[in-house]
Amino acid sequence: MTHTEQTSPSTRTDPTKPSIPLIGQTMIDRGLITERDLRAALTQQRRTGKRLGETLIEMGVVSPTDLTALLAERMGFEFIDLDATTPDADAVTVISEEVARRYRALPLTRRDGHMVIAMAAPNDVFALDDLRVLLHMPLEPVMAEPHQLLEAIRRTYNRTQVIDSVDDATDDFEDEDFSQALTDEDGPVIRLVNALLQQAVTERASDIHIEPVRDHVRVRMRTDGVLHQASELPLQLLRPLISRIKVLAGIDITRRRLPNDGRFSMTIDNAALDVRVATVPTSFGEAVVLRLLDQVRGPIDLDSLGMVEADRVRFEAAFGAPQGCVVVSGPTGSGKTSTLYAALLELNTVERSIVSVEDPVEYQLPGVKQIQVNTAVGLTFASALRSILRADPDVLMIGEVRDLETAKIAAEAAVTGHLVMSTIHTTRAASVPLRLIDMGVEPYVVASALTCLVGQRLVRTLCPECSEPDTPDPAVLTRLGCEPDALATATIRRAVGCARCNKTGYRGRRALYELIPVDEQIARLILSRASAHEIEQRAIVNGVDTLHTVALRQVLAGELTVEEMLRVIVQ
Repeated sequence: MTHTEQTSPSTRTDPTKPSIPLIGQTMIDRGLITERDLRAALTQQRRTGKRLGETLIEMGVVSPTDLTALLAERMGFEFIDLDATTPDADAVTVISEEVARRYRALPLTRRDGHMVIAMAAPNDVFALDDLRVLLHMPLEPVMAEPHQLLEAIRRTYNRTQVIDSVDDATDDFEDEDFSQALTDEDGPVIRLVNALLQQAVTERASDIHIEPVRDHVRVRMRTDGVLHQASELPLQLLRPLISRIKVLAGIDITRRRLPNDGRFSMTIDNAALDVRVATVPTSFGEAVVLRLLDQVRGPIDLDSLGMVEADRVRFEAAFGAPQGCVVVSGPTGSGKTSTLYAALLELNTVERSIVSVEDPVEYQLPGVKQIQVNTAVGLTFASALRSILRADPDVLMIGEVRDLETAKIAAEAAVTGHLVMSTIHTTRAASVPLRLIDMGVEPYVVASALTCLVGQRLVRTLCPECSEPDTPDPAVLTRLGCEPDALATATIRRAVGCARCNKTGYRGRRALYELIPVDEQIARLILSRASAHEIEQRAIVNGVDTLHTVALRQVLAGELTVEEMLRVIVQ
């Protein structure tokens, strides 16, 4: 960000001290910064030559929004917070996205015969003159923080592209003959698919659900683990839209009565995007789910998992052992595979032979032999594992234990000198041994094989721009297990919602973990077919924090909302 900052005569008379700019003194008077902050910023400014505003922001002592609001006041312009403002749909159509970016200007609404337009530099007379000519109407410029403005432009015009593509496609697909348009790179159906993918990337969505209902097509996107309505399309666009996605994914467009799956890659915003496609027939027509994987971002590393120190030590000890079985449990979409990938990145050295069996392979890991399950040709988890064990592996990663044969092979490999890592669907870590025993694996084999049980959930992170203090019903907190003494020092917060977080109150996700090392005492409990509750209680005595305890601690610290804890953590 660049702010023009003119220094005025010092408000102090001591000639031995550097002069204080007037805007700096104003920020001090309003409590935005301290005099000590300002002195430090002035010293750093002389060293770097940057503007005072830039320096204060880099130091983290003032926010870009607060600084812009103060500058707007001094310049005589209204300040607009674009994170809390949504432009009128008809207003943004008066200029193109290219023009908006060129002049760093976003039309917001019509007011008293004027077009209210947010600008990073509302005193730019040349830009204002050009915009008046383009719009053929008087303007009322307001000032917006530059980064907010660019994000708002991207967010707004992505949605506009979807609307425009729908209108164009509706005009073109009034009959059943749309085969030529599926490969026409300038055709409206292709622009519509691209616009939906662009919107999904902008909103950080992991999945797109396109599903027919009685009289329209509903498009939903999953952001931070929660589905939300993205748009509605005319029902006549279903066939061409699904067919175009099938063409991209290499699926026969005439197969409409059976489920299909495929995948394709494309570039969005200069980033390689891998898209997995799954179609299913429904009573109103085919539905399709697109799962988006950012290949540039790739798998996360161990530092990015967010484990507390005690859990990280336990986890590293488990996957750093020469043999044994580490099992990560949790529901679908809880980040289990990402946790295993983080461990594989640490283990992936030239001294180790690592093989993974996955369905599907989500990210390519150079140096790891990754096998994609293909049941159509008989390549299952079990058959792949049988072959792998003859190929001298040191580390095995199994995408998921689904059946008895896979469970037996994994457990036997773990007790015969291999490090095995896998995932399984259970509600908590302590339930893993019983799940394997219920599958048919002998308790003594389970007790000998397992070295670490990991339970995890993904929870949404509060939006830093709009969250605010909360005072939930004490009865709810008591029911969650909160002690009265803990409430006295709690800093509970709640989600509000703004334009930056798409009105959800959340932005991003992080993982919560519980890690249970399988020591001799827990191994004995497994041998005796003890319940998950008994195993969990033994782990608590050993110093393990359960998911419930971890979540409640974060609620009291203002890092997690009560509603999110109730949504994600099984009581």
